[in-house]
Amino acid sequence: MTCPHCDQAAEFHSHRPHTPVSLVGAIRYHRAYYLCRRCGTGFFPFDQQAGLSPRNLTPALERVATLAGTVADSFEKAADLLEEMAGARLGESTVERATEDAGQRLADAVRTGTTFGPKADWPWPKDYEGRRCAYVELDATGVRQQAEGGGPAEGRMAYVGMVCNPGPEWPWPDETPRPMRARYLSGLYPLEDFAPLLRKPAGQVGMDRADRWIGLTDGGNGLEGRLMENFPRVEVVILDFYHPAEKLTGLARRLYPEDEARAEDQARQWRGLLQDEGGAVLAAVLSEWAWPRRAGLSDAVDDVVGYLERHAHRMEYPEYLARGWCIGSGAVESACKTVVGQRLKLAGMRWGEDGANAVCHLRALYRSERGQWEAFWGRDFSPN
Repeated sequence: MTCPHCDQAAEFHSHRPHTPVSLVGAIRYHRAYYLCRRCGTGFFPFDQQAGLSPRNLTPALERVATLAGTVADSFEKAADLLEEMAGARLGESTVERATEDAGQRLADAVRTGTTFGPKADWPWPKDYEGRRCAYVELDATGVRQQAEGGGPAEGRMAYVGMVCNPGPEWPWPDETPRPMRARYLSGLYPLEDFAPLLRKPAGQVGMDRADRWIGLTDGGNGLEGRLMENFPRVEVVILDFYHPAEKLTGLARRLYPEDEARAEDQARQWRGLLQDEGGAVLAAVLSEWAWPRRAGLSDAVDDVVGYLERHAHRMEYPEYLARGWCIGSGAVESACKTVVGQRLKLAGMRWGEDGANAVCHLRALYRSERGQWEAFWGRDFSPN
């Protein structure tokens, strides 16, 4: 037997007992122990062959524990969920470490350019000019951090990227209506390191065969530039409609703080004007609005108007819709919330950097189209 540390011959030493935990409880058996006398390393080849995790969990239990840790509100809830649905009793800390271990393996694979499962050839939806359109999106959201010793630390930005096939709202005669397909990536990276990672999943689904590339961002600093740098065929970068719509909802609530129904009705009118006329027109309308004098309202109006004016060139929504392009008002609007926010940004949560990065990767894989999660756990990697 070859030593995995120094590649020299290791000798059989003895059979030793082991008790890993499986979905049906603890399993007791003896396996061979080898000792390398050159480097002094001992190892158990069977443990690696059987796929036992560093936490001595069988592959099936590790997968289920990681799934619970990825989708539950907290690791405590994940442990409860695991016991309720699988009858497996693991401590909160064990679920947390198993989840973070798997997330770290996934992050390492992503950084080396690994893709999951076989290549796909997505049927890109056609716009009203008959051009097949592929969509790529970059977004970012803050994640609260915890310093060593339990104190607060400076927050980190988690980036979320996706390659998306939203499906045509009004299909051509030769098109079959299909649900949206998406592949996500997410993690705590510098932006210049994260954006290139999207190219691999884009190539895996046949983005090069689309006639037109369209970008979507939240308008954050540097996102448009990095998107254009890494996807040079992108013709236009659209400001995801969800983001200005959310700002308009917030402004309407400030205008009518004690009347939720009226605030929602006003926000709906503004959103309709934004969609029908674009950002520049809406900014002009809000600038001329007869606003009541109320503490903080004037500053809120200036903030929204300034936002609309700065991003007006990305908010030509009437033109985009007239050409049959997605403006991000469907499932893509909530990428940051579904991938990151619903797990890492709940009340009172603070994360260590490594744990947050690991869970971001797992959440992105789990939220991606069916088959990606399964490919990771099946070790069906396609390094290229």
